[in-house]
Amino acid sequence: MAEVVLEKINKTYGSSYHAIKDLSLTVHDGEFLILVGPSGCGKSTALRMIAGLEEISSGTLTIGGEDVADLAPKDRDIAMVFQSYALYPHMTVFDNIAFSMKLAGKSKGERTKRVNEIAKTLQLHALLGSKPGSLSGGQRQRVAMGRAMVREPAAFLMDEPLSNLDAKLRVQMRAEIASLQRQLGVTTIYVTHDQTEALTMGDRVAVLKDGVLQQIDTPKTLYHRPINVFVAGFIGSPAMNLFEGRLVDGRILLPGISIAVPASAFERSPRLKTFDGGPVIFGIRPEDLYDSKLESGSRLATIPAEVRTIEELGSELIVHINIDAVRIDSGDPDAVEDLGSAANAVAKFEAVSAVRSGEVIDLGLDVSKLHFFDPTTRLAI
Repeated sequence: MAEVVLEKINKTYGSSYHAIKDLSLTVHDGEFLILVGPSGCGKSTALRMIAGLEEISSGTLTIGGEDVADLAPKDRDIAMVFQSYALYPHMTVFDNIAFSMKLAGKSKGERTKRVNEIAKTLQLHALLGSKPGSLSGGQRQRVAMGRAMVREPAAFLMDEPLSNLDAKLRVQMRAEIASLQRQLGVTTIYVTHDQTEALTMGDRVAVLKDGVLQQIDTPKTLYHRPINVFVAGFIGSPAMNLFEGRLVDGRILLPGISIAVPASAFERSPRLKTFDGGPVIFGIRPEDLYDSKLESGSRLATIPAEVRTIEELGSELIVHINIDAVRIDSGDPDAVEDLGSAANAVAKFEAVSAVRSGEVIDLGLDVSKLHFFDPTTRLAI
């Protein structure tokens, strides 16, 4: 096990493309760190630089206190699990897992003992004589992890290892990987574009955009205290609703709508008062919007909204609505939200809600859960 430290790491391709820009972060000994961001943000490039598969243009990289920037991948004491599994199809599961030990000249008895230990941990004992072609996606993924584990590396690197699995198996495997990592206590850096994976698996999550680290923190802090508009719109599914309004005398003003900002918001962020009289970006998560026929209370403000479409998920409803406001783009190029309508928003309602498409409703907002951002810098206020 080892601490992995990146200090002002840069990656450039020629003179035109700057893929990673002054990336500095520390992955603590035994920590499970997630690198997350939209396609092209540089997360896989950063992982490949740690692995030694990409040269570092500038900066310092240490693993276990040793500067490894100029070391070959085989000398860095890391193991990598790829998206494609990269198993040898002509070899059995046993031989795939034991391959690196065989190259290292370990005895047959030593190989057998170690592979059996790993097979027990990964529940692969019954499959040791099978070839990869006869295995399911989840089984192949466990074999790929076993091949990495057999080396007892200082750190694991995982590059979108679940992206080839179906949705149900992804949920199962991410729980297995998280449990296994905590059991082994090995420093792990895991790359994904799926922010649900990031929030459910990592001790901490590092959010990247355009090669720049936006925020690194616990999943809970990222969700409840995003540092800027991008993180607010990227973390969470469905994404946070972001709008621009005017803050006047403690109220957010939209066309024909006035929402009182609670005193607690100004207590949490005294700087919010300096935006009085001018524009401000405010955000609210879908679960903090309510069908006012089912919820009421002093924390809720209500505004008129038109129901566009409804997705019934059994335990809840995802309700797409129109309100009279200007929608703000979070800056996430992979966002699946519909920005075609400037007034589109998304809410999560209880399954018992009786709202219907085309209906105009009183939409409840939990004003205690509002987020505020500077419209110029797009940083949290």
